[in-house]
Amino acid sequence: MISVFDLFKIGIGPSSSHTIGPMKAAYEFTVSLVNHGYLPRVARVQVDLLGSLAWTGSGHGSDKAVMLGLAGAIPDRLDPDEAERIVTRLRTDYHLMLGGTRPMQFEPERDIRFDRESATPIHPNTVDFHAFDAAGALLLQERWYSVGGGFVVRDGEKIVESAVTVPYQFQSGDELLALGRDTGLSIAEIVLANERAVRSDAEIDGHIGRVAWTMMDCIERGLKADGILPGGLSVKRRAKGLSDRLAADTRRNLRHAHEVMDRVSIYAIAVNEENAAGGRVVTAPTNGAAGVVPAVLRYYQDECPGANEEGVRMFLLTATAIGALFKMNASISGAEVGCQGEVGVACAMAAAGLAAALGGSNEQIENAAEIGMEHHLGMTCDPVGGLVQIPCIERNAFGAVKAITAASLAVRGDGSHRVSLDQVVQTMHQTGTDMLAKYKETSQGGLAVNFTEC
Repeated sequence: MISVFDLFKIGIGPSSSHTIGPMKAAYEFTVSLVNHGYLPRVARVQVDLLGSLAWTGSGHGSDKAVMLGLAGAIPDRLDPDEAERIVTRLRTDYHLMLGGTRPMQFEPERDIRFDRESATPIHPNTVDFHAFDAAGALLLQERWYSVGGGFVVRDGEKIVESAVTVPYQFQSGDELLALGRDTGLSIAEIVLANERAVRSDAEIDGHIGRVAWTMMDCIERGLKADGILPGGLSVKRRAKGLSDRLAADTRRNLRHAHEVMDRVSIYAIAVNEENAAGGRVVTAPTNGAAGVVPAVLRYYQDECPGANEEGVRMFLLTATAIGALFKMNASISGAEVGCQGEVGVACAMAAAGLAAALGGSNEQIENAAEIGMEHHLGMTCDPVGGLVQIPCIERNAFGAVKAITAASLAVRGDGSHRVSLDQVVQTMHQTGTDMLAKYKETSQGGLAVNFTEC
């Protein structure tokens, strides 16, 4: 079972696959050192970032993430300001507390290598760790894959499935709809029943509440911040200025029919500007697409009559089911399938969540998700400068607007449609497989090479 705890993870920006994933892998490597009894003997650690992590890792902060993970940091417990202090100190005095306890010298420019030559046959987001003793002898070597959305897998291992048997197992949209017809349960109720097989109601409600609060807090922080985003592209934050101008128009009674969609776009931009700045965000299902679900959820809370906490819970549980289908049957990694696997999946999740919160049937919810992804098929991942800024920030705004449109179309229909969600998932996977590597988060094609900085 892919849980709401898996798909909605709280961490820091700018990337779930290039920041949160490498941080978790580095942390797990320190755990392996402890478990093997090697930690007291380690004198040097070398880290090699391969594939997409090498090509765009600098812009995504993969090197910083590795430092934090080796220092014992875990994404969902890490304060962004403290993270910056740890990295700054490490770059200054080369002093690392490995695993949070073992002092050693670590020189980032020497000990973290961006390997753009070695092959990555298993996954394009690959990271190798090597630990040596004082004599230079190898103590431990591990290879990890960051497979999207903050999920990591050690080489030779599979993601461990829960030993708990959940009551409602599904691997496809058709199976999910069949479960609904057989049991009379909504998609949200099916997901909740599965969650209850693993955790208590208090844990589930606590996580959902924390996720929703963090999303809204991220929007508010993004609406208040201005200045230039880090990374060298001199991208100016726009959410605050856009929001201020919209508020000024409202005070002058200059209101347009599309004002609500302007607000949704600004909310998405606010979140992804926070993400680009390394702030606290929720993977939904990735960091690069972190603005879509919060913007649509905020739309539900502010603009939909009858919105309440139960609707928020239904929204996020339903979105979990849709994200799980893409994770199980295709990918949510831009390095594997392009941005259709990030913003496209986020759009499908948000569309389904909104349709559920608005009272849509399971068939209408499935239709909303299908519409959301169908109109992102083929979207490349071509970040300029390897930074999650251009075109990523604006793409979230468009993904959020598309999600609302998809949900509205689906809920106004009867749920019947010619192309199924499963067919769209399969098509997305095939399209991603056929997509050239230079369009999949390597910054070697598309806007990344045709952009001219003036």
